[in-house]
Parts: sequence; structure tokens; C-alpha cells
Amino acid sequence: MIEERFAALAATMRDLTALAPRIEAWGRHLAEVLGAGGRLLACGNGGSAAEAQHLTGELVGRFVNDRQPLSAIALHADTSAATAIVNDYGDQEVFARQVRAHGRPGDVLVALSTSGRSQNVCAAAKTAHELGITTWALTGPGPNALTSVSDDAVMIDAPSTGTVQEAHLAVIHGLCAALDEALGVPS
Repeated sequence: MIEERFAALAATMRDLTALAPRIEAWGRHLAEVLGAGGRLLACGNGGSAAEAQHLTGELVGRFVNDRQPLSAIALHADTSAATAIVNDYGDQEVFARQVRAHGRPGDVLVALSTSGRSQNVCAAAKTAHELGITTWALTGPGPNALTSVSDDAVMIDAPSTGTVQEAHLAVIHGLCAALDEALGVPS
């Protein structure tokens, strides 16, 4: 069983190599946005929330080598705001309301959903689009609802949610490497 999971991951990673130019372009764009004082917002549910927080941690902290901290917010991580929004406005609004609060035109939203159907993540992407925020989706197989409301997407065609999430982590690390390279951070 484990061998089958590893084989599926290896096949997915081989396929992911073709997306390297897109991830590098995202890194260059993000370097421009963050270098000019913009911010990255990230959202997802469950394992995708963990991936979103991993991304923001790499930006506020560092990926490999030291650099200035960059503005990045994992929207689910503010539990007081999230629970108040869910209580007062419903779970569909939990990320969209935070995008309205924290996002500015020119910022970037990274929206993660293994299914591509998470309604609260899709609502955040729609809100970001309305505000002039660039939206990138990381999803499982597509097309799906999230990719249809995002400016660009990396869709992982993998047999299991776990493999999609593992590939998303590789994309996040690739994005961080491309960003640091664009910022001139020594590797």
C-alpha cells in the first residue's frame, strides 16, 4: 500500500515539473507585489489551511536564507475573527470578509482547495477578483469551481487528496524559491 502511494506521488511530481515556468512566473510577480509593500493572503480548509499557513510562515519568516520579512496572512489563523465571522455571517463568508478587510488592489490571494469546490474558498476568490486582487488557486483535478473564479491555477491531477496536498507543498516551496530568487536572496 505504501509503495502504491509513493508511486502515485512520484508520477504526480513528474507531471508537476511541466508547471515549473508558471510557478516561477508567480514567484516573480509575488516579488514585485511584496517588494512594493503589498501583501499575500492565503486560505484553505483542513489540510489546505495547514498548507496556506506553511506558505505564510515561509514568507514572514524565511524559506532558506535570511531576508526581510514579507507581509503574508493565513486567513484561518485568526481564530477570534474567523469564529466571529462564522457566527455572525455564516461559514461561506469566513474568508471573503477577511479578504475585504485585509486585501488591497494589487495584492495576491493564494486559495487552496483539494476538491476545488470549497464554497468559502471560492467566495474569497470571487471577493478578491472584485477588489482587484490577483487570485491563484491550488487545487486537485480541474477544471473546477475555484479555478473558474481565479486568475490562474495549478491543478494537480492525482488519485488521492493526500497526494494533491503533498504536491501543493512542493508548489509552495517552488514558489518561495522563485520569490527569493527574484528578490535576489542568495540560495
